[in-house]
Order: sequence, then C-alpha cells, then structure tokens
Amino acid sequence: MAYTGAVKVGGPADVHELTDLIISKIAVGPMNNNAYLLRCRATDAQVLIDAAAEPDTLLGLIGEGGISSVVTTHQHGDHWGALGEVVERTGARTFAGRYDAEGIPVPTDVLVDDGDTISVGRVTLTARHLKGHTPGSIALVYDDPHGHPHLFTGDCLFPGGVGNTHGDTAHFTSLIDDVESKLFAQLADETWVYPGHGADTTLGAERPHLAEWRERGW
Repeated sequence: MAYTGAVKVGGPADVHELTDLIISKIAVGPMNNNAYLLRCRATDAQVLIDAAAEPDTLLGLIGEGGISSVVTTHQHGDHWGALGEVVERTGARTFAGRYDAEGIPVPTDVLVDDGDTISVGRVTLTARHLKGHTPGSIALVYDDPHGHPHLFTGDCLFPGGVGNTHGDTAHFTSLIDDVESKLFAQLADETWVYPGHGADTTLGAERPHLAEWRERGW
C-alpha cells in the first residue's frame, strides 16, 4: 500500500519507506496528535519525534530495538505527554528547541538551535527554529539525497495555514515570516510535510495560499 499519511487514533501506523529512511506515522491521544518514528535503514537506529501520548502505543511502535533519541517539536503538553515514560523505558536522549525546553517537564539533554543537526544513524535532520506558535518551536528537515525533502513541522505548518497564534498579531507575523523564509524559500514544492496533527501535505500545495494566510492574519 502506498503511503498516504492518513492515520487515526487506535489505528495502525502508516509507513513511508524511503531509500535510506523509514518513517512511521501514528496518531495518539485525545487531541489526535501525530508521532513519527524514523529508522535508518543502514544502522536500524531510531528517533521518535513527539512522544505525545499513549506510551504503550509508542513503545509498541518502537519495538525491541529501542530508540536513541526523542525530539519534542515544542512545549505544548499534548506533544510531550508520554515523554517521561518513553525516556524512562528506553534511555533515549531528549532534544528540544532552546527557547521551549523550560516549558517541558522532562529534562532536555540537548538544546537545539536553528541549523543544528540531529542524527538518525547515518541520516541527518536539520532543525529550523520557527518562532510564533511557541517561542522555541522547531521543524526538522530531512533532505533526501535520493528524492525530495521531508519536513516535520510540529504545530507550525498544516494543510491550510500556519499554527495557532491565538490572535496575537506579533506572534502570527513572526511565525509566518519564519515559515516563509526558512521553509518555503529554501525547500522545493515537492517537499512532503508531516504536521503535528492531521493530514500531510506538500509545500507546493500550500505555497499559492501564503499571501491569503498573511492577509487573513491566521
């Protein structure tokens, strides 16, 4: 079955098989959060993006091989609800954006800044700091040498708009400026977007609507 990114809480993961990386997407918790398990084909090393909820579900997805790291995209509680238990049971190192780490109750081992890299075995992810939804949200870019980029956006970019900034004009302007300059300006239309909730999209599908989003202010 071809990967679609359509998952639901209580259902199975959807698996996106790339040349060097396997991406498993699963939906967990009462807010329908997406968690992503990335596995390097060459080394079997695994990294989890957002231990959002349902630790037993996430640990079942991880399997006996364990994980080296958990990356938390931002400080909102629905994205780290299972972090403590997952870390306790796997010994994984924790990564989070420098300006959000204080808002995450599980200690952060590695503070992430814009442009920093995180390894998944032989695969490299590059962090982009996107300020507005929270002070220290990060997105992660996998620039696949065999195809198009893959982008994990947390709650900063969804099909149809950027993340919620609760009517704060300054926060919205900061977020859409960062999303435009650090994502849309640097990555191709074919870039596959994996958000923190709901369906996937591509930058090409969303690019024509940037001016509309800026005009409406959310």
